[in-house]
Amino acid sequence: MKLGWIALAAATGLTATPAAAEEIRTLGKLLLTGGVTTVEGSAGGGLASWAVITGYETREGIGANAHATLVALPDYQFRAYGAAVGLYDRVELSYTRQAFDTQGTGAKLGLGKGFTFHQDIFGAKVRVLGDAVYNQDTWVPQVAVGVQYKNADKAAVIGLLGGQDDDGVDVYVAATKVLLAESLVLNGTLRATKANQTGLLGFGGPGADDYTVQFEGSAGMLLSKRLLVGAEYRTKPNKLGLKEDDWFDVFAGYAVNKNLSVTAAYADLGTVATFKGQRGLYLSLQAGF
Repeated sequence: MKLGWIALAAATGLTATPAAAEEIRTLGKLLLTGGVTTVEGSAGGGLASWAVITGYETREGIGANAHATLVALPDYQFRAYGAAVGLYDRVELSYTRQAFDTQGTGAKLGLGKGFTFHQDIFGAKVRVLGDAVYNQDTWVPQVAVGVQYKNADKAAVIGLLGGQDDDGVDVYVAATKVLLAESLVLNGTLRATKANQTGLLGFGGPGADDYTVQFEGSAGMLLSKRLLVGAEYRTKPNKLGLKEDDWFDVFAGYAVNKNLSVTAAYADLGTVATFKGQRGLYLSLQAGF
C-alpha cells in the first residue's frame, strides 16, 4: 500500500499529510524528484543546479549515478560525462569532464579543425534546510549550498582570448520545491561566478576579474510519475568581450525506472565564441540508484 500511495501521489497530485510523509520518507524519493544531471555534474535540470541531492537514497543510505550528455549545435558540439554520489540525502559529491568541440568552426577561428576545449569540474553540495518533496505542509523549499572547482585545459588559448585564469571556483545557493498537489517542480538558484562559457573559455577577462551573481531558474510539471516537462533559463556573465548570451531550454525528462532516466531538450545557447544562433538538441542519459 505504501508504494501504491507514492505512485498515486506522483501521478494524481495527492497532497501528503505530515504523518503520511514521515511514514513514506524512509522508502526514498519519488521518481525524478532527485533531478537529473546538469552540464556541470550536479543534480538539477540540464542547465540549472537544484537543491536536491543526487540519487534515490534515503536519509539512512547512499545513492550514486553516472551520466553522459551531448549538445549538438550548428557550429559546435558539447559533450560531458561523469559521476555523482549522494550521501544520506544530505551531501552530494560530483565529478564531470566537459568537452567543447569546435569541429569545422575551429579552422575559421584559427584554432584548427576539431580543436577541443576540455574542463574538469569537481562539485560538492550540502542540503541545509527543508525537504523539497515531503514537507508538503509548508511553502518552505529545500535549500542547498554548493561549490564547484573548475579546471580548463587550454591555458595558452584562454590567455590569448583575454581570460585571466584557466581555473576557478563557482559558489551557488539553490532553492527547490515540489508541489505534489499541483504536480509542479520549481527551482531558483543564485550563482557567484567568474566563468566564461561555464569555464571552458577560462575565468575573468580584460579588466573584469571580479565575481558576478547569475540566476538559474527551472519550472517543470509532472505529467505522470515518470515524465517531467518544463523549461529553464540561465543568465551568463560577459567578461571576455566575446558576446555571451543567456541560456534557455525546453526539456522532457523520462524515468524508465529508478535506475535509468533520459532527458531530451531543445537548447538555445545564443552566441558562442562569436558564432550566433547556437540552438540544438540536448540529450542526456543517467544510470544509477
